[in-house]
Amino acid sequence: MDLKYSLRKDIPGNKSVIYLIRKDNNLSRFAFTRQELKYIMGQIKDKEKQISINSYDKWNYIQVVENETDLDKQYEKCRRAGNEYSSLLKKHKHSEIVLADVTGEPGLLLAFVEGLVLGSYRFLRYFGDKKEKKHPLKTIILVSEKLDKQELNILQNLNEAVYFVRDMINEPSSFMNAVQFSKAVRQLGERAGFSVEVFNKKKIESLKMGGLLGVNKGSIDPPTFTVMEWMPDNAVNKNPLVLVGKGVVFDTGGLSLKQTKNSMDTMKSDMSGAAAVAGAIYAVARSRIPVKVVGLLPATDNRPDGNAMAPGDVITMYNGMSVEVLNTDAEGRLIMADAISYADKYKPGLIIDIATLTGSAAMALGKYGIVGMGNAGEIYLKALIHSGNRVHERIVEFPFWEEYEKLLESDIADLKNTAGREAGAITAGKFLEKFTDYPFIHLDIAGAAFLTKANSYQGKGATGIGVRLLFDFIRNFPNLFDQDM
Repeated sequence: MDLKYSLRKDIPGNKSVIYLIRKDNNLSRFAFTRQELKYIMGQIKDKEKQISINSYDKWNYIQVVENETDLDKQYEKCRRAGNEYSSLLKKHKHSEIVLADVTGEPGLLLAFVEGLVLGSYRFLRYFGDKKEKKHPLKTIILVSEKLDKQELNILQNLNEAVYFVRDMINEPSSFMNAVQFSKAVRQLGERAGFSVEVFNKKKIESLKMGGLLGVNKGSIDPPTFTVMEWMPDNAVNKNPLVLVGKGVVFDTGGLSLKQTKNSMDTMKSDMSGAAAVAGAIYAVARSRIPVKVVGLLPATDNRPDGNAMAPGDVITMYNGMSVEVLNTDAEGRLIMADAISYADKYKPGLIIDIATLTGSAAMALGKYGIVGMGNAGEIYLKALIHSGNRVHERIVEFPFWEEYEKLLESDIADLKNTAGREAGAITAGKFLEKFTDYPFIHLDIAGAAFLTKANSYQGKGATGIGVRLLFDFIRNFPNLFDQDM
């Protein structure tokens, strides 16, 4: 991301400025003419929220922040306002902008910056003429008396992480196969200072990861299993948090070929969970958050070629359990189950998996939320839900009752990989739960990971959902990671 940030106490002259204000803030101390002030006051009285003044050699913009009793909603409104200015700054070809906090509430300013930057994202690699499409903004100067520079640095790290993740997901599978995905994660590790180990197919075979190998049988490209470790010396947790991400780089459905109209068009995004884990750990490591975190990323494509896994096959998983495969399009849970079992070697305090796992989750919540469930106890899931509300990657808790387990019983194996359409998102989560005895939370991001129409600062295409959620959870709840964890 080619964008520079700086922080200062005063507004530099002869530069275009966005003033973030409350409607009752006094603007007379700023370099407005009497006529401009009168115009601004009139616009505010008419309940305008965005006001633009063309001073010929520069622009002055005023963004009025509404009062909200719910701080999470107020931050989200600031992000969305920032996104709207992204379009305005592109229209007026601003390469540099000053953001002046008049509210005295630096959190609002950071939220505005977040929306502005994420809304400015473009994936341009394959365009011949990138210049016209590229956003012109290169420098953001923040003016605030209260903003901590460390907070700005953390936001910069997080924005970079989301950009990286969106790039990985938006790449076509002709480039972003499992091997290339592992290389991209290794590059993140080198940049941020966390360790990355990539298991090749031979190593995966030696570990007898039957789920990952089974899904890969129809592919000419080998699978990978990427292990990321951030283990700071000053960590507050004895036992690490383990994040598991689904890395299906393209999903045809296998021999259970996808039949729904247009359902294969966006399947390069089926590795969004794995990308989100990589991005979250990048932001955590760059920001030096004192929490031990491990990321496990099984990756492959799912194709109907050669000796591809067939409905009715029985495979043996990494933990020794047998699974009857009734639908090869329920493949994500197979590779995830191997990774979740592998997580046990770390004796984790908590396992969180994140995946574009089921159409059921997408149908339930659409693009507006994440399906969440688990057995980790109320404190962990509530903390994750609070993080989701803060960053507006909201989680809806689904029931995780024991009765759903019976739907996964097989006549010929320990489990079957699908229980059919009824409660599909929940039974997928219950399937994964079978592969660990450690506290476990499952997040299904199927509806929100990739959009065919832009949704504010999430943009069109890959949203990078999960990165900001996981980072906020890890950063803001160190008290969860006590010595017993």
